[in-house]
Amino acid sequence: MKRIVIILLPILILMFSVSVFMSLRASRPEQPAAMTKERVWRVEVLEVVPDTLAPSVTLYGRAETPTLFKAAAPAASRVQQVLVREGDAVEKGQLLLALDPRDFLPRVEQARADVAELEAQLRSERIRQRSDLTALEYERKLLELSSQEVDRARRLQTKKLGSEAELDQARQELARQSLSFTSRELAIADHPARIQALEARLQKATAGLAQAELDFERSRITAPYAGLIATVEAAEGNQVSANQQLLSMYDPASLELRARVPTPYLDELEQSRRSGHPMIGFAGQGGRRMQFRLLRLAGEADPSGIDALFAIEPGSGSLRSGQIVQFALQRRPREGALAVPYSVLYGEDLAYKLIQGRMQALRLEVLGSYVRENGVEQLLVRSDQLSAGDKLVITHLPNAMDGLRAEAVVDE
Repeated sequence: MKRIVIILLPILILMFSVSVFMSLRASRPEQPAAMTKERVWRVEVLEVVPDTLAPSVTLYGRAETPTLFKAAAPAASRVQQVLVREGDAVEKGQLLLALDPRDFLPRVEQARADVAELEAQLRSERIRQRSDLTALEYERKLLELSSQEVDRARRLQTKKLGSEAELDQARQELARQSLSFTSRELAIADHPARIQALEARLQKATAGLAQAELDFERSRITAPYAGLIATVEAAEGNQVSANQQLLSMYDPASLELRARVPTPYLDELEQSRRSGHPMIGFAGQGGRRMQFRLLRLAGEADPSGIDALFAIEPGSGSLRSGQIVQFALQRRPREGALAVPYSVLYGEDLAYKLIQGRMQALRLEVLGSYVRENGVEQLLVRSDQLSAGDKLVITHLPNAMDGLRAEAVVDE
């Protein structure tokens, strides 16, 4: 009996425990079923207000001037004075640099002496010509007398009153006088050629004098106009050679901006120019804002595009030669355009608008970039799927999809 109790007791305890557990489980309170709630994404929206706006293209221009003045040494010399430094503002006529005058004055004096010598030779030649003309008349008379003397000696010999030696002597005198007369005539005939040769040498010497004086004048380099010193390439005491550049300067008012316009925009650029639409570029922001106006296109192009030259409008601030400027060139205005942040775009042309709490996909036509007055660059777009008053989603969601639940963030 005792053995049976030992066997049944654990079984009864186990059955009792199970019944208690089942009773407790049956009496527990019922939990309500979990409800799944759709998430609402908070996004910023932009109200669509179509307008006529001009897209822009970003260009990089380099300031340069077509009137850059470069001063070079007129001849080999030594630098005596350098009176300016790079970046100095100078006035018209101001002395900038001087070469040693001792390298130029001897050449000027030598050239003047050559001119004076040739002028004296010309005067001497004219005096000689007048003397030859006067002497020719005497030579002619002497020739006639010699001829008469030969005739007289021949008659005397015929009458047996003169000797053969006297006749020969008369003939010799006639020959000498003929030779002298002929030489005088040749000297007179050669006078124009001698005058021409002397005048040519005088002209050459005069040109040499003018060149020497010009070199001496150019040894003192002065500013041809008011402007800024760009470079100084010599120092006092330097020995410089002929045509070696010494310094350069430019007028800030003559600066232009040279920028490369890419090939895809060339047709639009030409059409705008032919239609008279001004091509205006803007750079900077606030008080540093600068404005540029298209002047002309370069004469040559290459496959990458063509260089365009822009005038710097007055009041746009100051630039220095060689300075690089990034600016936005306004293109032809487009109707129905909208300036939006770049975050509105998914891929190349996909965007979303908010309709009744759901995001709806649409396709945009990207017109280019748009730079606002405050200098902020945005994207210029338009779409037939957008109407005035639509809410365009400008918050870029990584999980954006058509039909996604969203609500607009209210900007307090």
